[in-house]
Amino acid sequence: MKVLIVTSTPNKEGLTAACGEAARQGVVDGGSRARLINLNDYNILRCAVCDNGWGPCLKEHRCRLEDDFAEIRKMFAEAEGFAWVTPVYWGEPSETAKAFFDRLRRCEAPKKNGQTSVAEGKPIVCIAAAGGSGNGAVHCLAEMERLVQQLRGAPHDYIAVTQKTREYQTETIHDALASMAKPAAAPSTMPISVRKGQSRSRRPRRRIRRKKPANKE
Repeated sequence: MKVLIVTSTPNKEGLTAACGEAARQGVVDGGSRARLINLNDYNILRCAVCDNGWGPCLKEHRCRLEDDFAEIRKMFAEAEGFAWVTPVYWGEPSETAKAFFDRLRRCEAPKKNGQTSVAEGKPIVCIAAAGGSGNGAVHCLAEMERLVQQLRGAPHDYIAVTQKTREYQTETIHDALASMAKPAAAPSTMPISVRKGQSRSRRPRRRIRRKKPANKE
């Protein structure tokens, strides 16, 4: 499985970055390939709400703004699973994350009649890292959950992290990604008759003792 890990923070040493690295290590330990990107390293413009509210994103499923959006969207199309990691500001994803995902949703969510979203059916782990007060992480995850639904992704887990929970929640992130990225077990070639025999543990037959009729006096 090719897993794309998307963070969106200017702080390369903060909580969000630590969560992204935990996700990357989990994918690797799960036996799959990981690619970690930070949206803050790209030029991403905000949606211009073209024309009467919808530009070519509605019917042509493309954005007319010229920046790095198309490059990242291609990464999404090539990925087979995701971890979306964002810091929490005002109980919401970061402004960089919102700028990108707002445009991705406009291009992908309207697809129908056999057209599939770049996230459709793909497993997704959403992570909200509240590094300051620790507030707003749950509300942020609720917004991310709605985004997953609109892009028709397959939710794998939703994880809230604060500075107080960092130590054990980064382990949770690692384990969630390792679980998601673990290759599916190969189907067994053992004959069905043998498998049935193995799955059934033979219990010793229970002997029912019949009471002897009482002597009539």
